Formats: sequence, structure tokens, C-alpha cells
Amino acid sequence: MQELREKNPELPLFGTDSREFAEYGRRVTGIHGEELIKAAENIRFPDGGSAYEPSVPAFEALSAAEEIRKRCFGELPIQVGYCYGQNRILNAWEWHTSSEINIAVTDLVLILAKRSRLQDGRINSSEAEAFLLRAGETVEIYATSLHFCPCQVEEKGFGCVVTLPAGTNLPLEEPAEDPLLFRKNKWLIAHEENQGLIGRGAVPGIYGVNFEIQYV
Repeated sequence: MQELREKNPELPLFGTDSREFAEYGRRVTGIHGEELIKAAENIRFPDGGSAYEPSVPAFEALSAAEEIRKRCFGELPIQVGYCYGQNRILNAWEWHTSSEINIAVTDLVLILAKRSRLQDGRINSSEAEAFLLRAGETVEIYATSLHFCPCQVEEKGFGCVVTLPAGTNLPLEEPAEDPLLFRKNKWLIAHEENQGLIGRGAVPGIYGVNFEIQYV
């Protein structure tokens, strides 16, 4: 933690046991996430960049998925997916109308901000705070938190199991009236420097520094 803070002095960095994290989410205990982590470790990282699979059937067949469905989503249908690969940059923020459960397969950093800080779909990246998740940690990220792809803190990359209500992040079935609605149950704004995502239709709503996590 201290080494990461020294290498990223411009970005406030905390652990999930901090008072700061309580504004964005909470630690979840009692979930047997070890079997999900073991299954995730069998998935090969992409050669470059990051990947996200909203639903991984092998994950959803495990008993831990049923624990999450009952304890964290009140028995609603869920999907258990995987976000993994290489990423070090903020690049965008998204939000959902529900919480998201994350299980860290590796150590990783989440760069978060408060949805309440959005003004007309825009926000300064100076609102960001970063949080280090240790491998094996399970957290709930509240619906009021802006979040996006985790950042790696080791050369091989990052891995994060992601659980959401079923259908989240799938393509929309009809054009959305809200320009920020990017996928089902996924509202998104891109950093102004992220031309790739903007080219796919994302609104450039983040201005200021496009933070990049330094770890070496």
C-alpha cells in the first residue's frame, strides 16, 4: 500500500477497511469465493488489453454463485462474469441501478467516484479515489459509485469476478433516449482522451487527468 501511494501521489489511495471505502461499498464476508477464484485462474489472460465476459457458465454453476444470489441480491436472477487482463488507466466510469459484487482474483486497484458528483453527465477526475483490493477479497460496490475496469498492480495483469443482475451489460434491444445508457443496466461516460470508447458511442463526460496506476 505505501509503495503504491508513493508511486501515485496525485491519487488518494486506501484499503477496503478504510472509512473512505465505506462511502462506496462494503466488505462482504462469509462468501466461499475460493472456488470462483480457482475457476478464474484457469482462464488465460488476453495477449494485450482487458476482456470482460458478463456471464461465465462455469462460474454460475458453483455453489458460491448461489450464495451470492441469495445473500447479496435477495434471490434475484444474477450473472457471474469475469473482467481480466491488463489495464492501468481510469479511461471511463460506469454505474448500474444495483450493487455489484467483486471478488479479487489478484491484487487490483479500483478507481471510484461518487455518482452524486456528476453534473449534467460530466465530472472532473479530481473526484476520484482509489482502493486496493487484495486477492481473495469480496466487496459490494454500491449503485451510487462510479467504477470501471480494475487496474493491475503486477505485471501479469488483474482478474476480478463480477456479479450483477442477470442481463446487465448486454446490448440494448432498442435505441436509448438517454445518451448515457450504453448497455442494459449500464450507464457510461468516457474520459475525453478515450477516443476508442467515444468512437463506439460513449459520451465524453470525464475531464481532467486520466489517471494511470504506477506500480513499478
